Amino acid sequence: MAKIPPMLILPPVIFAGLAGLFLSGMFRENPGQLPSTFVGQTAPPLPTESVTGLPLLTAEDLASGEVTIVNFWASWCPPCRAEHPYLLELDAQGYRVAGVNFRDLQDQAVEYLKDDGNPFFATGFDPRGRSAIDWGVTAPPETFIIGPDGTVLHRQVGPLVGSVVEQQFLPALNAAIDDL
Repeated sequence: MAKIPPMLILPPVIFAGLAGLFLSGMFRENPGQLPSTFVGQTAPPLPTESVTGLPLLTAEDLASGEVTIVNFWASWCPPCRAEHPYLLELDAQGYRVAGVNFRDLQDQAVEYLKDDGNPFFATGFDPRGRSAIDWGVTAPPETFIIGPDGTVLHRQVGPLVGSVVEQQFLPALNAAIDDL
């Protein structure tokens, strides 16, 4: 019987293993969602500075007894601009929307909110992105739903537009409000 060289068997075995790994990832419950280690935990620290002329977002704001939406955004971010009308709509509907501006310049953040409208009752300004790292933010925009006691209930990666709003964000927001 002829002996098959290991180098002939190894590539198909590696390929089959990777194919199985990728296939299992495609069929998991939420394939597009990044898990957050903060869900169920107290919200991480916030920046100690606000966008100029706006109230500072504090830990007390997050544990105010109301559900709060915290949106990480930047003036230079096209997806942030795409979701901005929805944030204005949430504010107009009476939701508590807070914003953390990161890796941006103060004057550009102020100008953006002046020109496009300000949906935020309070803000944080994080020019170096340190608070964003503490929150696990990978890129703007990212939005968190914070429970009345300051606990992170949901993390939404990417802009709040289209089916993401209908299928993921609103159900999580409604669930948070129903639990009050």
